[in-house]
Formats: sequence, C-alpha cells, structure tokens
Amino acid sequence: MRWCAPFLPQRQNRRAWHLAWRSAGFVAGLAVTLGLSVPGAWARTYLTKAQALNLAFPDADRVEARSLFLTEEQVSRVEARSGATLDGRLFTLYVGKRRGEAVGYAVIEAAPVRTLPQTLLVVLGPDGAVRLVRVLAFFEPEEYRPPKRWLDQFRGRRLSPGLRLGGEIQGLTGATLSAQAVARQVRKAAALCELLLEERP
Repeated sequence: MRWCAPFLPQRQNRRAWHLAWRSAGFVAGLAVTLGLSVPGAWARTYLTKAQALNLAFPDADRVEARSLFLTEEQVSRVEARSGATLDGRLFTLYVGKRRGEAVGYAVIEAAPVRTLPQTLLVVLGPDGAVRLVRVLAFFEPEEYRPPKRWLDQFRGRRLSPGLRLGGEIQGLTGATLSAQAVARQVRKAAALCELLLEERP
C-alpha cells in the first residue's frame, strides 16, 4: 500500500498533530449539528446536520445512525485501506433506508485542512461507490474551500489506490492542502463503509 504513505504522519508525531486540531474540529462538528454560526474571520457553516442528511438521502423514508466501535485490527485495516490516520475508534455512519432496504450510507466528519478544520459530508451507495461529497462547514479562508464542481469528480469513484490527487482526482489550483484533506476524508469514509458492509450480517 505505498500510495498511503504520503498521507500518514509519522507515528511519533500523530498525538501532537491530533491535539492541535481536535478542539477546532469539535467546534466545527458542533456548528454543523446545531446549525450555529461560529464567530471568526473565515468560519462558515453551510448546511446543518439535518439539511445534510436530507441532501444525502432524498428518497429515504428513514435514516438510522449506526455506531461503529472499531477493534485494533479494524483500525489497522481502515488506516491501511484509506491512508488516513483515525483519531479514535468510535464512528457514526448514517444509513438511509426505503421500505427497509439500505439506499445509501453517509459519513459526516470534521478534519483538519491546514491548521483549522472542515466538516465534510460523504455519501456512498449500497455498492460503496461515492455518490456525493459536500463541504458543510469550513474554517480556513474562503478561497481555499473546494468548489462543488471540483467535489463532483469524486462521484462514482470507489476506494482504490487511484482515489487520490494525481491519480483519479485532479488537483485544485491554489488549494492543494484542501484538496488533499477532502481526498483523505473521502477515502476514510469509503473504508468505513466498506468495513460496515463486510461486517453486516
């Protein structure tokens, strides 16, 4: 899995790296959940959690929150498949259902861009292919926020070594760190969805 290497900080630096953005990430996630406008020169919340889930599952008659508490072995698998470091072992996936059948899966997560976080919605189909990627909150300067047109190139992609910048995904001029952060979050969401599908009875 050589393609993962550039996206993983050295193990001895991970704890300091996580602590540096954790509090900001919490604020970003809280802002999306409650629909708050967070004070700050660049902080913007575009969609609440409820709005995001409506966007994710327009045809669903029910949305369930599924908690995943990963074992150490599962953490290693997700990190290896996604090339992203997991900041914990508990994750929430949202399952859209229609007439009792799953129509898709969604992950809402705050993660760092440069020094401040963005909150991303990643929606995947029952087959694990990406359906939708949207920025729900962005705390870096607005000019670094990935536009919808760029995000749309993830549609139809599946978790693979090519799901990265320079592979199947084109770069974003002037916002390389933002583009890398999005690609990393999409891969993580796809890996978690893959795990859920594998563990499903």
